[in-house]
Amino acid sequence: MSGLGFSVLDIVAEQYTAAPQLTARLRITEDSGERVHAMVLRCQVRVEPQRRHYDEAERDGLRALFGGNERWADTLRPFQWMQCGTTVQGFTGTTDVDLPLPCTYDFDVVGSRYLHALRDGHVPLGLLFSGTVFTKGAAGFGVRQVPWDCEARYAMPVAVWRRMIASHYPESGWIRLGQDALDSLADFRARRGLISWDETVRTLLAGIGEVVA
Repeated sequence: MSGLGFSVLDIVAEQYTAAPQLTARLRITEDSGERVHAMVLRCQVRVEPQRRHYDEAERDGLRALFGGNERWADTLRPFQWMQCGTTVQGFTGTTDVDLPLPCTYDFDVVGSRYLHALRDGHVPLGLLFSGTVFTKGAAGFGVRQVPWDCEARYAMPVAVWRRMIASHYPESGWIRLGQDALDSLADFRARRGLISWDETVRTLLAGIGEVVA
């Protein structure tokens, strides 16, 4: 099925979900005229950081990921953000479908750290598609694979990501700690009589000479 093509119409932030989620509105076209009875669609979403400009504050925020500016010619490379999938109902010619993009604000995930550092502009995304297409065949139905070269690009506004995160983590975020580190932090908080985790971390940072805003 060489006539299969994909484009991204929009990516929106879902407000009423249990966990952070974006939704990509895809347009799928099949220009051979053959009817698609169903499709199991898989997608690898990649961030292509070399496709945008970064101001000084963003460069500082990305230093831990890509190193200093002098190294960016070698380190600023596409990386995988997530894998996702959906099923597509039957269509002939063209159809629009929603692709859920489940997200996380876990700072152990490279994508979360990258997006947290961005202040404005867009996130350059590349979507690589694969999957199985069910059509009519000589035996009643046919099974084909989505061609390996099916892909799409989209410049997602940073504001969409920030709006999604704000709806789930208003004025906050989270990091994952090992059990020993968490126990030590809880003990430090209890011994100092500190009211919140924010105050606990600020006290620790102040104690090692870090500037705490």
